[in-house]
Amino acid sequence: MRVTQMMLANNTLRNVSKSYDKLGTYQQQLATGKKIHRPSEDPVVAMKGMHYRTSLTEIEQFQRNLSEAYTWMENSESALGHTTNVLQRARELVVQAKNGTLGPEDRQAIAREIEQLKKDLVQVSNTKVAGKYIFNGTNIEQAPVKDGTPPTVTNNNDDFMVEVAKGVKLKINVTPNNVFNKDLFETLQDIENVLNGTSTSGKTLDNLLSDLDNHLNAVLAERAELGARVNRLELVEQRLAEQQLIAKRMISDNEDADIEKIITELKSQESVHRAALAVGARIIQPTLVDFLR
Repeated sequence: MRVTQMMLANNTLRNVSKSYDKLGTYQQQLATGKKIHRPSEDPVVAMKGMHYRTSLTEIEQFQRNLSEAYTWMENSESALGHTTNVLQRARELVVQAKNGTLGPEDRQAIAREIEQLKKDLVQVSNTKVAGKYIFNGTNIEQAPVKDGTPPTVTNNNDDFMVEVAKGVKLKINVTPNNVFNKDLFETLQDIENVLNGTSTSGKTLDNLLSDLDNHLNAVLAERAELGARVNRLELVEQRLAEQQLIAKRMISDNEDADIEKIITELKSQESVHRAALAVGARIIQPTLVDFLR
């Protein structure tokens, strides 16, 4: 087969064009730090990247769920701690009221403070986080307690669950009926009525003190149970952090370019490119040589 000048020129131009493509690929990899920029360049890398990024997105969503769970639990713990203090103060007042040396005015003063404590617990029971009532189960749009004499309680005791890991859901609320129940507010109302001399329940301060102790123990038990769930939440958080690091490393191993290797290949390709241009300048007609000069 006769090799013409035109064939030499076309082959040279085609090879130089391919060399430019390789140089452009290496330069783009160096500029972006990524192996590929289109799925067609390496479908396997692209498919693995989609899978790894989906896993990372799930982990990041679970971490956002954890943040919401922490917010609920921390506010619940704060509210239960405050409730404990309020009930302890109410207990101190009842013990003080049992002192037979107190006069009617003293007992009424204690009754007024009991009333304020009761109103404070109504406010605590209606605690909201991000516009949601945290002490009313899944009925987060409705206040669980309305102020009154005694306050009206409409507790929803369903568990409010949040998915904190794939297939793992955790209860983040406390059971309202174990803390802010109807009996609690009726006990406080009875104490107030006894001290005011308007009680019709037939209970004495001794009876009411015993009821108050039961409510206090129930709050403490709920705090302990909440603390156990917080501990589990911390373990889940640690596990998600580890999974996030693994997922990011897998994405990096799959997609990130080896900079040292790319620089070496770029330098090698530059040498090949220069050699191709030099050879082409010798083979092709002098007009091309003159242009290259």
